[in-house]
Amino acid sequence: MGKTVLNTRPETDSTELRAALAERGYEICCAPMLTIEFPPLPDGINSLDLENIQALVFTSANGVRAFTCHCDRRDLPVLAVGDATASTAHSAGFSDITSAGGDIHDLTRLICRQLSPDKGGLYHPAARKTAGDLGTLLASKGYVVKRQTLYEAHAADTFPSAIIERIVNARIDTVLFFSPRTAETFVKLVEHHNIKGAMANMTAICLSPAVKDHLASLPWRKVVVAAQPTQQSLLSALDNTIA
Repeated sequence: MGKTVLNTRPETDSTELRAALAERGYEICCAPMLTIEFPPLPDGINSLDLENIQALVFTSANGVRAFTCHCDRRDLPVLAVGDATASTAHSAGFSDITSAGGDIHDLTRLICRQLSPDKGGLYHPAARKTAGDLGTLLASKGYVVKRQTLYEAHAADTFPSAIIERIVNARIDTVLFFSPRTAETFVKLVEHHNIKGAMANMTAICLSPAVKDHLASLPWRKVVVAAQPTQQSLLSALDNTIA
């Protein structure tokens, strides 16, 4: 198997990934399935309402970026879904940071271990469409989650022409998927461009079983799921697949 990898992550999340892939010697192609936008707050809202909030909950690095666009506070404790999100929070100036090192279910368990629902609410900056509902997961345990839409993730409506050419000519070996919505968008574009059969030449590397489920309709050569829902684990799965 060759070493040409297609990265489908948004540009905002790809800097460290591209560096890690280049260090491993992979040829990298990029076709972001989502474009991240950080719009201003709605009319009449001048600041974030953090009254009676005991901690910030970040389910993505873009949630951190969105929060820092609108608020200078860095004193609240941060609970992050994974290490990459925690690293982004640290770079943004937060100091009290705990990483769940996994997915939204790991984050829910971390919150239940670390925080009491009696101490205040949790503030969750998010996109309009998210993978999983943190508020619902925590509501039954007595937590109040104040979720606010602070950024938008717009789905791509086409593949770049150079990527289509590579796909149909079997010049991409592996595709990386980090989220269910990214996978869902990729499938829609494959069907739109009528290149479904070309998937038989490629291997999909998925961050989690939930991501894999959204790719089931395509005839992949192989589908691999990372042992843990982290970028490092996904890269290890890629290395093992290529080896």
